[in-house]
Order: sequence, then structure tokens, then C-alpha cells
Amino acid sequence: MEKRVNITIDGVHIRAPEHTSVLDTAIEFGICIPHLCHYPGVPDIGACRLCIVENVVRGKPRVTTSCTLKVREGMEIHTNTDRIQQLRKNVAEMLVAEAPNSKAVQDVAVRCGVTDVPYKFHNEECVLCGRCVRVCNDVWQAKALGFVGRGRDRHVAFPFEKKPDFCKHCESCVDLCPMNRTPCPGPMKKGEEFVCGQCESQLSMAEDVDDSCVWCRLGDGFGCTRKVQAQ
Repeated sequence: MEKRVNITIDGVHIRAPEHTSVLDTAIEFGICIPHLCHYPGVPDIGACRLCIVENVVRGKPRVTTSCTLKVREGMEIHTNTDRIQQLRKNVAEMLVAEAPNSKAVQDVAVRCGVTDVPYKFHNEECVLCGRCVRVCNDVWQAKALGFVGRGRDRHVAFPFEKKPDFCKHCESCVDLCPMNRTPCPGPMKKGEEFVCGQCESQLSMAEDVDDSCVWCRLGDGFGCTRKVQAQ
């Protein structure tokens, strides 16, 4: 019999399966926590930092990624405090400045309330979410992709920059990449990037319940975790 633990998320009492993450538990119970690097069945590393929450420990809230935080008895979680909203919005601003040509990133920016960014646009082709690396290494066991370098030089690459013979050609690395779909207005040229915001109307029904999933279409085609689990 599956063991469950008692936790509260945003004041809601939940009996969650033991060993599951706070993020998966919140999604299962219809509580929206924006995320990008997370995907069902793929090990989490907390790369994007969008899924941060406050975990109250001995009366003090600690900010941590909910995808890497496992549920435990008596846990108290807050997903949408003013502090978390501001931190998450700043993360989303940096992400959309790095990769404005990703519909997934643009959708996340809208969900986090981003209408403009104080940073210079870079139009990068990768946000280092690690989805491709993890599905290749941990799901398919191919180990054909990996992270190379550190800091600004960090990137995803094949060994010796050449696709190896042991690549399984499953295309999962492409399917799970947040850069595989451009924003609705189309590709943005360098120097002409902007925050799209055209999908903001999807949030109108949730103005007073920002922490609740309203089955919006943000992330549609990319694999919003809520949609993936419902299929």
C-alpha cells in the first residue's frame, strides 16, 4: 500500500505520496508552480529556478526549488508569496532576455507577470535547462549528450562535438527542448527582440487565484506538465 504524508501547500491540506516532489504534488492537486526544466519521468536538477517556493522550517521560510524538494510529514509550503513572486519574476525576466525566440520561455514570462525586461536581449539558442541531457542519459541511457565548460562557456554538446555512433536517434532531445517552437509572432531577429505577451488573455480567468491551475494554453505544444499528466 502506498504510504502518504500530510503536508500543506498554500494552506491546503494534502495527503501526498511519499518520495514525490513538492512540484509534482502541487501539479497533481491543481496548484500552478511555473517551471521549465522539469518533465515527468526525467530526474530533476532545479536548473531553471522558476519553481522556487518557500519551505517553512521551524517557523522560518526557506527558498528552494520545488522540483528537487521531496515531501515529508508536516511540511508547510508557500508557492505564491510576494517574495516568491518577485524572485520568480526576476528569473523569468533573465530567461526571456536570454532566449526570446522560445515560445516556452515567452509563455513562462507571461505566467510570471513579465511585461518588459531590464536586461539586454541575447537571443541564445539554449537556456541550459538540461532536459535533453537528462532524457538522453537517464531515460534512454545513451549518454550521447552532456554539459561542457563552465560559466558563460557552459553548453550542451556531443562528445568531441560529433554525434556518436551510440546515439539512439530517438529525437527526444529535440522534442523536449524549449527552443523547438518560436513565439506566435514568428522568429525575432537580433536587435528586434521583445516580450511577446500575446497569450496574456489566457490568465484573465485567474487574476484572483494566481496559484491555481486553470488549464490555460501557456506551454501548449511544449509539454506543460499538467497537460502531459492529463493525457
